[in-house]
Amino acid sequence: MNCKIKSIHYFPVKSVSFQNIETSNIKKNLGIANDRIFAFSRGIDSNKSKLLEKDPNQRKLNNFLTLKNSPALNKYNFFYKNEKLTLTYQEKELVTISPDNEQERLLLTNKLTELESSLSKPIILLKNKDFPFYDTSHSNKIFNSMSLVNLKSVDDFQSKINQKVEFERFRANFYVEGIDAWEERNWIDKIIKINNVSFKVEKNIPRCVAINLKPKTDTKINLLKSLKDQYNHFDMGIYLTALDDGDINVGDNVNFT
Repeated sequence: MNCKIKSIHYFPVKSVSFQNIETSNIKKNLGIANDRIFAFSRGIDSNKSKLLEKDPNQRKLNNFLTLKNSPALNKYNFFYKNEKLTLTYQEKELVTISPDNEQERLLLTNKLTELESSLSKPIILLKNKDFPFYDTSHSNKIFNSMSLVNLKSVDDFQSKINQKVEFERFRANFYVEGIDAWEERNWIDKIIKINNVSFKVEKNIPRCVAINLKPKTDTKINLLKSLKDQYNHFDMGIYLTALDDGDINVGDNVNFT
C-alpha cells in the first residue's frame, strides 16, 4: 500500500478552526496533543457547564457551540500557542487570553457575544486535556478519537457533482493520498500503523450540515444532500483511536500491521 500522510491538522477549539502542523504528537488512548481541548457551552448555566467540562457522559452535542448550530463561527480562527488562546478574524488578532484564568475566559466569551449577537447565551469556555471535546465524546460509544480522510474520496465526490469541494470542509486530523477512492471504508476494525504508531480504525464518520460551509466564509452549498444522493450515505472519513504514543509527520507511510 502506497498511502502517505498529505497534511495534518488539529483544532484547539471544538468545531471552529484548525491549525496546520507538520508533526503531531500522539498520546495513547487520547489523540493529538491539544486537539479539541477547548469548547464553548451554550445556553446552560455554569454548574451544568462544569459537569460537561469534566464528565464526557454528561455531554450532549446541542450543549456546545458548533458550526451546525452556530455557522457564524466559521468566519473566525483560534490559535493555541505557549498556553495562550487567540481569537482572530481575517488574520487580525481580536483577543488573546490565558485560558486557565477565569477572568480572561470571560474576556473571550464577551468578545464573541459582542461580535455575534445570534449566539445562544450564556456561552462559557471549557477546557479538558484528559478527555477532549471530540465528536465521539458525546456519542453512544464514548471514546477519544482522531479522524482520517482520503483525498481521493473527496476528489471522487467532487467529480461526481461537478463542483469544487474543499477538503477542509471535512475537518480531519489526517488527510492521506495514494489509495483508491473509498478504500478507507474497508479498514473498519483493522489496525493501521503510521511511523510505528498503531491505530484502531473504529468506524466511518457520518457528516452533518457543517460540511455545507465553505471554510472561513458564510458561503453555503448543500453538500450533505449531494453526498447522500451520490453514495446513499452521509460518510466521509474514518475515526481512529491511538494504541501507542509517538509522532506522526507529513509524508509518513500508512501501513497495516
